[in-house]
Amino acid sequence: MERGQGRGRGDSVPTARGEHIHSEPPMPQPRAVVQRASVRGQILDALRTALVTGELTPGVVYSAPALGERFGVSATPVREAMQQLAQEGAVEVVPNRGFRVVERGARELAELAEVRALIEVPVMLRLARTVSAERWAELRPLAEATVRAAATGCRATYTEADRTFHRAVLSLCGNEQLVQIADDLHRRAAHSRTDLLADAAEHSALLDALIAGDVDVVRVLVGEHFAG
Repeated sequence: MERGQGRGRGDSVPTARGEHIHSEPPMPQPRAVVQRASVRGQILDALRTALVTGELTPGVVYSAPALGERFGVSATPVREAMQQLAQEGAVEVVPNRGFRVVERGARELAELAEVRALIEVPVMLRLARTVSAERWAELRPLAEATVRAAATGCRATYTEADRTFHRAVLSLCGNEQLVQIADDLHRRAAHSRTDLLADAAEHSALLDALIAGDVDVVRVLVGEHFAG
């Protein structure tokens, strides 16, 4: 019989090496991958907190093995988390040594605030004209959460509550790319606020103006918020 002739439906069909056969069941991902991703995420959160609180000192070089020992994990998830922080601009790679925590000067923080204002202020003003008072009122718990976080005096706790509030406001525009960019800028500027209670109070005042639909007051408040 010639090749390709007389094959029944039950006959096997040769495939190239590595080619997927439709009758094969999908291979589940190894559990270790999920666990590793979870550990990396936990270490990333812990490192971000350490950066915001100043536990990791700007200008100092930290090695992945040393940090791994500190957190009770191997160097691999620490290295992966640090690579993510390097992409976000929080640390920089020092070849054969580890990662240096970036020290942001006053000028850089001012530039970050300016860029955030260029992105967020026009969006907030547009949303102030289009979003209903009822929808704004739903964000009240998030604004109140920033006040409670500020009262604790913990910069890491406040930074997360502040980021959640701003992200919720911007999410109303429906542009996920804009939200992601603003979120990244927020992380980079996490050290810029000195008076947490005053910053949190501005959230409540801003939300009051948004609920009232007073665009002029919103314009003044968001300008002061980023200028601060």
